Amino acid sequence: MAIIKVITPSVTDANITTAKVTDNAITLAKLASGTDGNIISYDTSGNPVAVATGNDGQVLTSAGAGAVPTFETLPAGGGKVLQVVQVTKTDTFSSTATSFGDISGLSLAITPSATSSKILINISVPFSCSTARAHFNLVKGSTNIIQGDASSSRIRTTYSGYADSTAGAAYYAMGIFSYSYLDSPSTVSETTYKIQTRVNSGTMYVNRSAVDNDNSESGRAASTITLTEIGA
Repeated sequence: MAIIKVITPSVTDANITTAKVTDNAITLAKLASGTDGNIISYDTSGNPVAVATGNDGQVLTSAGAGAVPTFETLPAGGGKVLQVVQVTKTDTFSSTATSFGDISGLSLAITPSATSSKILINISVPFSCSTARAHFNLVKGSTNIIQGDASSSRIRTTYSGYADSTAGAAYYAMGIFSYSYLDSPSTVSETTYKIQTRVNSGTMYVNRSAVDNDNSESGRAASTITLTEIGA
């Protein structure tokens, strides 16, 4: 009587070569467990390595040949616009004050993202005068931030102007206080910028002509302050 012995073949690691593995044969279920968000890369020896999971908003950054990439937070790029805020004044304003005071509705606050940020200030204020010279200051908080040099009895201002209210073509005219300034507040606290004005005599008006007759020759205008935070 013949005895048949069944021999179970033994497969060693050395027997499993790349050529013997069918393409697409390895399923996800056969991969070792890992950490959610990890990415497989290779180390300097060419061996597989897991790139540690980054945080929300980070990007995968190459460290160059021979180094494992990492997740990093992108730094604020120089010259990048980080935020823009604006205030618009559409009503009128008048003043006979001979000392500087706020123009109602032309005040705007911004909270910088970093102490290194700069704030680009753009101003547009239509105005007119009735036997007056109008003077304007750009103010941060309670401090004038840009003025001409002192010179004897002359008034230090950010801008001075005169829109004639005498008879003729200029009777209905408005001038324009249009200005740009790049400020460095050096803070992450809320910072307020505003426009102040004064006259030497008479009356100055904002967003209207000095005459302001109720007809199609008289216009009503709008003023704006725009603040743009620029990353350093």
